[in-house]
Amino acid sequence: MNTGQRKEIHALHYRSGKPMKITVAGNRFESIEAASDEPAGMNSPPEALPMVGPGLVDLQINGYMGIDFNHYPVSPRHLSDATRLLQLAGVTSYYPTVTTSSDEYIEDSLKAIAAACSTDAECADSIAGIHLEGPFISPEDGARGAHLARYTKAPDWELLQRWQDAAKGKIRIVTMSPEWPGSTAFIEKCKLNGITVSIGHTSASPEQIREAAAAGARMSTHLGNGAHLMLPRHPNYIWEQLADDSLHACLIPDGFHVPLSFLKVVLKVKGPLAMLVSDAVSLSGLPPGAYRSHGRIDVIKTEQGRLHLADQPQLLAGSAQLLPWGIDHLARSGVCSLADAWDMSSIRPAAFMDLPSQAGLEAGAPADFVLFHWTGEQVHIRKTFKNGMERSG
Repeated sequence: MNTGQRKEIHALHYRSGKPMKITVAGNRFESIEAASDEPAGMNSPPEALPMVGPGLVDLQINGYMGIDFNHYPVSPRHLSDATRLLQLAGVTSYYPTVTTSSDEYIEDSLKAIAAACSTDAECADSIAGIHLEGPFISPEDGARGAHLARYTKAPDWELLQRWQDAAKGKIRIVTMSPEWPGSTAFIEKCKLNGITVSIGHTSASPEQIREAAAAGARMSTHLGNGAHLMLPRHPNYIWEQLADDSLHACLIPDGFHVPLSFLKVVLKVKGPLAMLVSDAVSLSGLPPGAYRSHGRIDVIKTEQGRLHLADQPQLLAGSAQLLPWGIDHLARSGVCSLADAWDMSSIRPAAFMDLPSQAGLEAGAPADFVLFHWTGEQVHIRKTFKNGMERSG
């Protein structure tokens, strides 16, 4: 590989497994063509050719390596640090997620993210937008998840506009529940203003789900989670979202949030509309142990990677794993191929949000890509390239 402006890389294509010669000129792929190298096996030793896949795109992430996008005050420097750390983990584009809190705290977080993007070129390149998860969600126990009930409220377009001003226009996704009066008009305004509405943390009726989709809602936030422990057999809001052909489904594939059987069903029903998110909290990337989350909740991260409340081990305290872990889980379990799991974490969300990187590994596309090894059990990220620039630890 050259060290100058033009780079030549040899790797195995993540879908075909065939050796490819990848030429990068500046920030784009100049060419991607078959190479003469002998193909290496899927269980290649580290010294063999790595695999190459498009850069990972995370539509929902709350923090990483001790950096919490919802711990106040949020510092632009923390966003810069998180961006670089996520790049090392293969994530080339992401949507920092601001969750339900007071109006003032939400505004402060949005301002910090916008400030990071205005002062740090890497943040500006990698932060594709902001995901606002709440406060326009269900106040009901179960559906609300870990969000604080006292801050939940009906959708408020004027308030969202105030927050959008604070975010310098970077709010791209809003998770809300269409159970509130006025939801249809709110969704329609979001659509007209280029904001993707995702249904989540909801206790909406099937009719309200259908009305939301007709008004322009396009996605389901971590489908199967943020739900009541007990639901009517049918109809219910999970079935309704599964059945709606216009709704893309996001899934947390960490092995703890939903069982393999549910993942398998959603992938079969949604097909190309299924996408993966990490929904990772700030404890992702940190070693197992006892922690205090958000400065107020005692939690345990187990050796297996599960994060639960210290005093109620049966209750999850969020996801503690990034997208490569979820790719591992799906591919290792046989629910889908490694290539399909990778697509659900890269080009599918990129295409859904109409990012330039949706072209994937194609000549002329942005050179956002990852070199990795797949052991048959685990993905090992070796190098990440963002806009043709190498990011490696």
